[in-house]
Amino acid sequence: MQRFPLTPLSLVCSVALLATACGGGSTVDEDVEGASGSVSGSLNAGYVSAIDQIGLPVGTEIGYFEDHGLDVTLADPFPTGVDAINALEAGEVDIIQVGVPALAAAGEGVDLALVGNYTGSAVQRSIDETAAIVAAEDSGIDPKDLTTLEDAKIGTTFGSINHLYLLGLLKDLRIDPDDVEMVNTAPPDMPVALETGGIDAAVIWDPWPITITDQVEGSEEILRGGGYIPFIGYIITTPEYLEENGEMVEAFLTARAATDQWIRQNPEDAADSAARWLTGTEPDVAQAAMEYNIAQLDGRFSACNYLALDTVALLLEEQGQLEYETDINDLFVPGPILSVEENNPELFDDLPEVPNTAEIEADHTFIREVDQEACAV
Repeated sequence: MQRFPLTPLSLVCSVALLATACGGGSTVDEDVEGASGSVSGSLNAGYVSAIDQIGLPVGTEIGYFEDHGLDVTLADPFPTGVDAINALEAGEVDIIQVGVPALAAAGEGVDLALVGNYTGSAVQRSIDETAAIVAAEDSGIDPKDLTTLEDAKIGTTFGSINHLYLLGLLKDLRIDPDDVEMVNTAPPDMPVALETGGIDAAVIWDPWPITITDQVEGSEEILRGGGYIPFIGYIITTPEYLEENGEMVEAFLTARAATDQWIRQNPEDAADSAARWLTGTEPDVAQAAMEYNIAQLDGRFSACNYLALDTVALLLEEQGQLEYETDINDLFVPGPILSVEENNPELFDDLPEVPNTAEIEADHTFIREVDQEACAV
């Protein structure tokens, strides 16, 4: 069986905060009120231990999967998205949550079916509220004039979503990437690097910006979000599993949509749950990070999601991190989530409406120029 190698892309999007979390390998049995469907079955699901992937364990904890006829067993949290894809390919899990590593896997010939989002947006191409830049007190970087990033030593993780966030920002500022000193830095090493002067600023995803400002005296968050890149994260299965278990996949997505809405409407309770599942995450850090996480908690598909994946692939290709030869139409399978949206509109009524031009059908075909017009925001 083919296993594609662990590369810098394994760190992208939802990178593991920790390698372990509570509750792995078990199913939580709780009686939760709600509609019960005719679907009944069991499946194994996997996730990376990160704040933006918390919807899967939360859904088991509060009983939404059971409420929709599913007995969901969670695999132990994966350290990276690459590990999750390897487990899916090996048949150890049926459904996973993965972001950019899906592009590398598809390029290696792994058969994947993207059936929903765990993070992203169906109403705009670029959304990056969970990314931020933290600068040291004496960095000389002016938050009111970000062109002062030029010549700075900036810690980022090469090939990861925070690297792409930095590149997107520099492009907007019209700063040549060669005019800054990028230092390849793993997230756990960023606080020390910033404190000791190894870097002037750290570009990273939540909860690290919050953690760093707590740990490094005088450090300051100088930028958050801004719409410089799309954050992408997908609910993924295999085409074979989807073909054989279409009703279960749709029930899974319905339960996830219910869970996501609960998280959006109850961010404090969701943060408390995240602190329990993500070992080592302090409750106050989880609370702060959750406020940003819910801004990207949109499970729907539209032309914007196709365009987001294409945009990320082009950025990675530009930096030599990816050979973009995959037809993303071969990856997206929008039918199941579109059915969930049609049959359960109340689960999405707290979200902004998808622009009419960006709405898609189950047989949508991505054409870059057309979808750019459809998702112009």
